[in-house]
Formats: sequence, C-alpha cells, structure tokens
Amino acid sequence: MDGPFKILFEHRLHRYVLPMDPFVIYGVPFLLFVVLFLPKWLSIIPPKNVPPSPPKLPLLGNLHQLGLYPHRSLSALAQRHGPLMLLHLGRRRALIASSADTAREIMKTHDFIFSNRPKLSISDRLLYDGKDVSTAPYGEYWRQLRSICVLQLLSNKRVQSFRSVREEAVAIFLEKIRDQCCSLSLPVHLGEMFASLTNDIICRVAFGKKYSAGDQDGKKFGKLLGELMKLLGTFNVGDYIPWLTWVNRINGIDARVEKVYKEFDQFLDGILEQHKRKSRTGDGSTVLGEDRKDLVDVLLEIQKVNAAGAPALDDESIKALILNMFAAGTDTTYTVLEWAMSELLRHPRVMKKLQDEVRGISQAKTSINEKDIEKMQYLKAVIKETLRLYPPFPLLVPRESTQDVEIKGYHIPAGTIAFINAWAIGMDPALWEEPEEFRPERFLNSSIDFRGHDFQMIPFGAGRRGCPGITFAMVTNELVLANLVHKFDWALPGDACVEDLNMTQCVGLTVHRKVPLLAVANTRSYV
Repeated sequence: MDGPFKILFEHRLHRYVLPMDPFVIYGVPFLLFVVLFLPKWLSIIPPKNVPPSPPKLPLLGNLHQLGLYPHRSLSALAQRHGPLMLLHLGRRRALIASSADTAREIMKTHDFIFSNRPKLSISDRLLYDGKDVSTAPYGEYWRQLRSICVLQLLSNKRVQSFRSVREEAVAIFLEKIRDQCCSLSLPVHLGEMFASLTNDIICRVAFGKKYSAGDQDGKKFGKLLGELMKLLGTFNVGDYIPWLTWVNRINGIDARVEKVYKEFDQFLDGILEQHKRKSRTGDGSTVLGEDRKDLVDVLLEIQKVNAAGAPALDDESIKALILNMFAAGTDTTYTVLEWAMSELLRHPRVMKKLQDEVRGISQAKTSINEKDIEKMQYLKAVIKETLRLYPPFPLLVPRESTQDVEIKGYHIPAGTIAFINAWAIGMDPALWEEPEEFRPERFLNSSIDFRGHDFQMIPFGAGRRGCPGITFAMVTNELVLANLVHKFDWALPGDACVEDLNMTQCVGLTVHRKVPLLAVANTRSYV
C-alpha cells in the first residue's frame, strides 16, 4: 500500500486504536483480575487454624464425597480427618461434628451462636418462607413460635389430653392387622400401616378429624403429604452452587414444589375457615370435646387474643406450624416403629424378652394403655436402642453460625453451616460397646436418655433448636410397639429366615427402609 492510500489508512487507524503502551498491555488485565477474581480467590483460602478438611474439587468442593448415604460417608471421612471437619459444599462452608464432645460444643457451649438455620429454598417455599418453628431464623418471631409449641401445643398436659385419640387409633390399627393376617392369611406391609396410623393420629390431633386412606379425601391428602415429604427430603444443588439453580426448573422440581405449596395452602385455608366458622357460631367443641380442643382451635385462640402482647400469629404462621407437625411427626414416628419391628424380627430373643415383659405387666388385659407403659423398662430400652442405631435424621437439621467463634482451638467464621452426625455418634465405639449390635440391655439401669442432655445420644437434637415434640412422638411409639407385641406373635412371611431380611436404607427427609417390611401376625389364643 503506497502513496496517499497508505497515508489515509494510517491516519484513520491512529484515530480508532489506542496506543499499545505497557499499561494497556499489562495493567488493565491485572486490574480486572484484582477487581473480579482476587476477592473470591482470597475468600476461599482458609486461615491456618480452621478444622482439617478433605481435598476438594473446583466448584463442587466436597459435594461429590457425600454419596448416597451422607451420614455414612461423613463418618468415614471423620475417621481419617477427625471428629470436627470443615467441608466446602459448593460455595458454602460446612462444619461436620461427629463426636459427642464436638456436638456438645455446638449445641450447648455455643448454642446461641449456632441457633440460626441456613436458607434452603425448597423448605422455605413449602413452609411459608420460614414461618415454621423448625426453619424460622433465630429471633423474636422464632422465640414466640417455640413458646407456643412448648407451652401450648406440645406440653405434657396437652399431649396427655390426646391420650384417648391415640388409644382409639391404635385399637383400629390392631383390628386391621387382625383382619388382614388372621382372616385373610396375608402378610402385613408394616411401613404403610405405620404411616397411615401416625397420619390418622396427627390429623385428629391437629384438625379434629382424620383423613382415612379408604375415602377419597383421605387418599388425596395422603398423596399430597407423601409428595411434601419427598420434596422436603430432596437435595437442592442450587442452595450450594447458586449458578445451578436452573437445574430444578429443568428437572421439574420447582414445578412440583409450587404445585404442592398451592394445593396444601388451599387445603389448609379450608381447615382454618371451617374452624373459624365453628367459632363464630359459638360451637367451640370438636370431636375431641370442649376440654380437649384440636391444635387448630388452640392456634386460632392464640391468634385472637394475641397472647401477652406477642407479635401477631397470622394465618400463614398457623399453616406453617401445622405442616411442621406433619413433616416432623409422621415420617419420624413411622420410621422408628418400622426399624424397631425390623430389629425385633431379626432378633427373636429380644422379641421374646419384650413380649414377656409386656404380657407379664398386662396380665389378662386385651390391650395396653399408656398407664401400663410406665412400668415397661425393657420396652423403653428397645426404643432407645432403635433410636441409637436409626436416628430419624442421621444428620440433624443443620444450624448456621451467626458470628465468628472458636471451637476446639479452630476458627469458625460466621455463616458456617453446622451438621451434627447423630448416627456417627451413636456408632462411636469409644461410647458404645459393640455399636453395630442391636442390644437393648445396654440401656437397662442406665440414665442415658434421648432428650438432649446426654450428647452420646441425640436423635432429636439438643439446645434451643432441639425438637419440641419429643414427648408426643415417644408416647405414640411406646403405645404402638407395646400393643403389637402384646396382641400378636410375629414372623417373616413364608420360609424366610431372619438372615434374609433386607435392611438396606433409603435416604430422604428421614432414613427409612428401602425394601418394604412384610410380616405375618398370629393372634395369641388367649387374647
């Protein structure tokens, strides 16, 4: 290119292209790196005194190491890295406590700092943006809900007021087993029957009526409740890797969550309107009687009087609390009963010893009531041993630190999620002799309990965030199990032997059996 064309081209080029001096070549990229990437890079460089961590992958962190059974995977990691570990789940820090001592540090010594809950999008949506007592952030609103649960809904007095409801439901349950096994000679699907029983009890306690699986409304409610439980137990990768939130739009989880939320909201609106209408007409009684109102009645009364000037309890708060009752009560109760019966069928010696105790105390009575159960120490030991081996939530509902804290000499930053591995603690050979063995005798003449005071056994958590419904759950478990072994002799179907019983677990909201538990019941000839 020569002459005037070359001069014109160079003139225009210099007008639109910046001079390529060293600052442009090196300085601009460096500044972009400092502004965009250095803060994030520095934020993931751990300080020197954090707990030990297993190696992690870019972006995923340690998510790939959780596996199908996170409580077992984390227990195996703890054996290599220690009882207090720091994991990176995507972009979130997670503290894993796998010993009684480290659990005590989180749930007792530093209970206040770890009293918050992490934001989890699925449960937040289904439970009215954290308006329930389980997932609500720590603060005045949560304290009000906790007080309502402890003093009004789940107090010992209130739990005892529903005694007849439990006993009537158990009597019907036993008749169903008798009809199926003894009249039709069919094995019983115990998991399904336990789920139906606990659902009936909670419906009557919460709503004043039951939604039986035999009628259309009952089938619809049961299906809806089952979907709620599945979704609450669904792992949402977007909670840990925010740029993957689109995954749930593609796989249909978001649509399922929205559908269940709307259907349950409509259903609960109808329940509240029925109770409000009953109150307006002056009929304050329910099928439970005036002196034993159902839980919706109690909550609406609290809402009306705005007890002690507390913040208003709106309809969404009531609906969230009711869903809490079902989410925390149905699955946990039926899984404990299913695992207890599984172990009793595997251990005929334990079954016989329990039957001898129950039948000896009941004498010639045709059924067991809650008064009888107070004397049954081996029954209580069987349930404790079941909870040790099969805590309903092996990794307790996670907590989140609200400020920096030091645990065991390690620095834990604010905003760290804390998981307590209750299963690993229950299997710790330093605390339990032969922990893999189902041996209820270990709890006889022992003061160890499951109410959050003994950190070697914490199936229901401890501290401020401990489960407020322990009493309600345990009286149901004890009543059902005592009557099952009192009324019937149990065996596996056909020629199956105890070694054939499949004990594979399935992880969801709770850990339950993967293979249904089928058993044959034979009525005692003198009952």
